[in-house]
Amino acid sequence: METNFFAHETAVIDSGSEVGRGTKIWHFSHIMTGCVIGENCNIGQNVVVSPGVTLGKNVKVQNNVSIYTGVICDDDVFLGPSMVFTNVINPRSAVNRKSEYMKTHVKKSATIGANATIVCGITLGEYSFVGAGAVVTKDVKSYALVVGNPSRQIGWMSEFGHRLEFDENNIAICPESGQKYRLEGENVSRIE
Repeated sequence: METNFFAHETAVIDSGSEVGRGTKIWHFSHIMTGCVIGENCNIGQNVVVSPGVTLGKNVKVQNNVSIYTGVICDDDVFLGPSMVFTNVINPRSAVNRKSEYMKTHVKKSATIGANATIVCGITLGEYSFVGAGAVVTKDVKSYALVVGNPSRQIGWMSEFGHRLEFDENNIAICPESGQKYRLEGENVSRIE
């Protein structure tokens, strides 16, 4: 079988999964039936992608991440080492709750730091940034920076991953890209 992606010889890729062109799948990872992985993704070592999961283009999954049924990651998402998704609010070993799996949506270019936990049933907005070790239990706004357990918003991030400092006119400039952002009420948007 000819493929247009790379898979290490120890990776297991079940039939019925879709893997996009240019994707790399590393040591001891398992890609399960019914998942869809977009083009140019990088799936690190010891990763599990469960049935029904969708990963967009250019998603970076670091080592030791399990992406459970119900998770959707849009393009350019970054999943840090050993971060955790859940898919049931009240799991019990003796109670089958497969019919209760909840959706978690990670929108375009969001970053989830190492060892963070994302409780199911929420949405992480575009370009949001979850700090290492955070436990996220509710929706995160686009461009928001959240940290802690439970997570709380402490600021805003640029599309290049820099903390934004707003002036008296509620305008911030990314120090790397020069992109400008506006804070209006409780939301940030990029000024085109």
